[in-house]
Amino acid sequence: MLQRRSAWLASSASVCLLFLPALVFAASEGGEHGGGGGLISLDKSLIIQMLNFLILLAILYRLLYKPLIAKMEERSAAIKTSLEAAEAARAAAAKQQEENAERLRAAYAEAQSIRAAALKEAADEQRKLVDAARREAQQLVASAKAQTESDIRRAREELRREVSDIAIAVAEKLVRKSLHDDEHRRVVDEAIARIGR
Repeated sequence: MLQRRSAWLASSASVCLLFLPALVFAASEGGEHGGGGGLISLDKSLIIQMLNFLILLAILYRLLYKPLIAKMEERSAAIKTSLEAAEAARAAAAKQQEENAERLRAAYAEAQSIRAAALKEAADEQRKLVDAARREAQQLVASAKAQTESDIRRAREELRREVSDIAIAVAEKLVRKSLHDDEHRRVVDEAIARIGR
């Protein structure tokens, strides 16, 4: 504010100094023409005019220049405040963008870990199912093998019983009939034929 006031006073003084040579010139010209009739005369009216001019400058300074400077300073302060607010908003937006990027990276990492865990869990479940199916298949094979061996044993026992029954029947027939060799051969062939069935 002081700088502006001193600049205004300096400009006022320079305006006065600009008029001073013109006044001196006019006064010197008036002296050559016989002391009168010039544009500016160096008397009391010149001092009054200078005082009027300075009063006018003071009034203009007070009424126009001061409010204009105040408005300009207010405007400058508003612009400065707006620029600071814009810079703060820009910094907040950059910070928010960085936070969003960090959250996005964290969410991506979490999604990757969830995906890896799900894949591992699915692989474990698949392995468990395959192992269970393998155990069940082995049990089925063992059960079928045991059943087959049991059936084979039963069939052998039945075959033995039948063979012994047939042998006993053949022996009875042979004993009952005292047969000749031809007859004996025929009975044995019949027994063998029965066993073959």
